Amino acid sequence: MNDTPAATAGPPETVRRVTVIGAGVIGASWTALFLARGLTVTVNDPLPDVERVVHDQLRQAVPGLRALGLPTAGLEGNLRFEADLDRAVADADAVQENGPERLDFKQELFGRIEQAARPDTLLLSSTSGIRATEIAQAMKHPGRLVIGHPFNPPHLVPLVEVVPGERTDPDTVRRAVAFYTALGKKPQVLRREVPGFVANRLQAALFREAVDLVVKGVVTEQELDEIVTSSIGPRWAVAGPFRSFHLGGGPGGLPHFLQHLGPGLEGMWRDLGTPKPDQATVQLLSEQADFGASVEELESARDEAQIKVMRALGLA
Repeated sequence: MNDTPAATAGPPETVRRVTVIGAGVIGASWTALFLARGLTVTVNDPLPDVERVVHDQLRQAVPGLRALGLPTAGLEGNLRFEADLDRAVADADAVQENGPERLDFKQELFGRIEQAARPDTLLLSSTSGIRATEIAQAMKHPGRLVIGHPFNPPHLVPLVEVVPGERTDPDTVRRAVAFYTALGKKPQVLRREVPGFVANRLQAALFREAVDLVVKGVVTEQELDEIVTSSIGPRWAVAGPFRSFHLGGGPGGLPHFLQHLGPGLEGMWRDLGTPKPDQATVQLLSEQADFGASVEELESARDEAQIKVMRALGLA
């Protein structure tokens, strides 16, 4: 147990050393951003080839970071690897966890982190849907933990959903928001814990209907993607669903829209599909998943286009 006295919570500038636990796609992306922002990063992951994996991911992230105006020269100068969890977190100002999406794993992990880290270390989890209240059940001081769920890839997309648990200390939330804001992110604190949080629930709802339309033969995967990227995609980039329908209501705004178009909308809600990911559905979706390039090429093109959109919106 680290007996260093708890320090008074300070400004985000006090976060200089970050430990990233889990070096998968999300963890490596966080690592790239932290390094580009001048932080010292320790990566902890049991994979035997973790160093090669992270170095490869960093090289892939460099063009995007550079396009955002972040320094990339000597990016790996402040990077180190530590296989022992206790040593990895002992001197960290913040810990960003990106481990498997299993409650038992995260409960045990944060129980260990809490014992090894300083009492003032900011404890953050990138979980995409598990509640902080559940993860913190094994912690002696559950107020220290808060969810910091990014939207992939974290080194590019601004959103971070900050989701406190039932016993998360308000100061922990404040420090998390300050930390992510200092990194150039757009943290959004959720008022309640719900499975999947907000962005993933919205994404899941749209994808459910997208899958149903493809399974029913209304459109192909490529045709549906074209519809989204040439309509609601660019529209939602500048105005979310509520503001869009507010504008769709004319001078009367959203109240007028709901009064006059609400019944029709309700009718569509009743008709929305509920597909199941059975063998036939998976096979059909897999057969259509030909997007004309490798995953690496598609990722590069996506990131380049994403940065252009962010620049246009003033988010980069």
